[in-house]
Amino acid sequence: MKEFPSPFEVETPPGAEGWQEMYSWYHLFGTERQEQDEQRFWFQDRLHHPTALYPYDEIFSECWWHALGVFNTRIFALPPAFGVDQRVINGYLYASPIPVPDPAEIPKRAEIYQKRAGYYYQNWNEIYEQWKVKTTGRFEELKAITFKPLPGLEDEQIVFSRAGVSSGHKMMEQFNRMINIMYETFQWHFELLNIGYAAYLTFFSFCREAFPQISDQSISLMVGGMNIDVYRPDDELKRLAKKAEAQQIGDLLLEGTDAEAIFTVLETTTAGKEWLADWQETADPWFRVATDPGHPGGYHTYKTWLEDPGIPLAYVKNYIQQLRRGETIERPTEKILAERDRITTEYRRLLAPEDQPGFDNMVNLARLVFVYIEEHMLYIDHWLWSTFWQKSRQLAQVFVQMNYFQDDEDMFFLRRHEVMEALYDLVAGWSVGSQSRGWGYWQPIIAERRQIYGVLSQWEAPPALGNPPEEVTEPFTVMLWGITTDKVKEWLQDETGSNILKGIPGSPGVVEGKARVIADVSELDRVQAGDILVCPSTSPSWSPVFGHIAATVSDAGGIMSHTAIVCREYGLPAVVGIGNGVATIQTGQRLRVDGNQGTVEILR
Repeated sequence: MKEFPSPFEVETPPGAEGWQEMYSWYHLFGTERQEQDEQRFWFQDRLHHPTALYPYDEIFSECWWHALGVFNTRIFALPPAFGVDQRVINGYLYASPIPVPDPAEIPKRAEIYQKRAGYYYQNWNEIYEQWKVKTTGRFEELKAITFKPLPGLEDEQIVFSRAGVSSGHKMMEQFNRMINIMYETFQWHFELLNIGYAAYLTFFSFCREAFPQISDQSISLMVGGMNIDVYRPDDELKRLAKKAEAQQIGDLLLEGTDAEAIFTVLETTTAGKEWLADWQETADPWFRVATDPGHPGGYHTYKTWLEDPGIPLAYVKNYIQQLRRGETIERPTEKILAERDRITTEYRRLLAPEDQPGFDNMVNLARLVFVYIEEHMLYIDHWLWSTFWQKSRQLAQVFVQMNYFQDDEDMFFLRRHEVMEALYDLVAGWSVGSQSRGWGYWQPIIAERRQIYGVLSQWEAPPALGNPPEEVTEPFTVMLWGITTDKVKEWLQDETGSNILKGIPGSPGVVEGKARVIADVSELDRVQAGDILVCPSTSPSWSPVFGHIAATVSDAGGIMSHTAIVCREYGLPAVVGIGNGVATIQTGQRLRVDGNQGTVEILR
């Protein structure tokens, strides 16, 4: 196989005809861009969207499509690359990194980039603190948005407060506001992230040139050992487990069967009440952690620890059991820091004295930006996006409560622009005391889309489409998605049926053990000590499991993905970006994971 299928030749699965109506017209392949799009390389975004997109959930990809691209292309002028383009085909999102079209422009862009990004690097700590203030401000604003059924008669306070607007107007205003908040904060998401990755990539490239034999993991280990907020949710669970043991209420937690029953029992004792109050105070925001099977934020269907306390409570119970066995539950941060300093010192000594100050500057900058690279996920992807989906589900329930839709999921089969149309129709009917057109109009549309979505969700999306690139240079594509030049060549070889799966070396080490295939965070209670975790990808909601597994294998992700970073922090071997591990490996099979070479061998 020397090329990937053309996106214009991909067939629609039987029963999914008309799927194009589910997604925005600008997200589709079309004849207007055919000549351009057929020449491009498109990879399926398994990191953010491993399964088919709901029409409403298209907003997540729209937000990063614009934001990532504009900061690369128009604001910071990243020298070698523009943005990452998107298309939807058969419900699956495909992305295409756009190189700078004229290589002669790269030196000019480099000069602009040095000035603009240099300003951010010089003022990084101050800018990041300001970033946190404005981001958490929008988070609090989003939390304050509430949707509830419109009243039969408005409260008299609307008159006496001289508000001058109705509850229906406020409902439409709030829907538009929460959409705009997500677009705005995803701009902020990439305000620091693009140049953060670029700084790390600069350090990475220098090391590969200066030390030809150095491994990717050795480079990444030089920026590890950080104590950052993204680990805070897991740290809080560990603290609560220790407190439960100190207050001698661990048995009450271990004996309970579900969260509600356990909380009821805790209310019967003084120590239990105190512990429960601590839990409740900690829960928001630290348990506002999305439970997506991979990178968080891309789907409305996954609730948070805050909404499903049984998930974090199960982790606390597991930590209590580990404490009783005399095991340590802390991350080996001191060990990682010592290894980081050892590796950095050894490689620095290999440089000529005149090159050492430049090396110091690059490694210090990489460490500085790394905090944001991993930490931003908590603020944007977990706090903001999980809250957005929570508010969206609340609005969907209002539609049902007001007899406009029949099921809580109906709204999510409409695109966001269509939801606004439906909302206006609902408010207009309520305003005049008449019947909205509503269900009579939307019912056949939603029913057809529901059926189509069921077909699309079973379709096996090819990993790539279009023209293979000679070289992949866009930093996000390489560092986050793990789509490298070598990975593209492996896809082209199409070595299906082999007992050796190839991915990206995420964290060093070699280990053999039993596979535990986990497709969803709700299945993590099946993981046993010493298992090798095989998963789509991970996020902070998976963090508590890393303390007792032997290694991790993920379908998606690159050297700077969450899976790779956390495994390095725990000293666990990891191979990321396998692509088909969940589909190929079975629980119970014995694996040999080589985090140095990026291979996973199925032994038996």
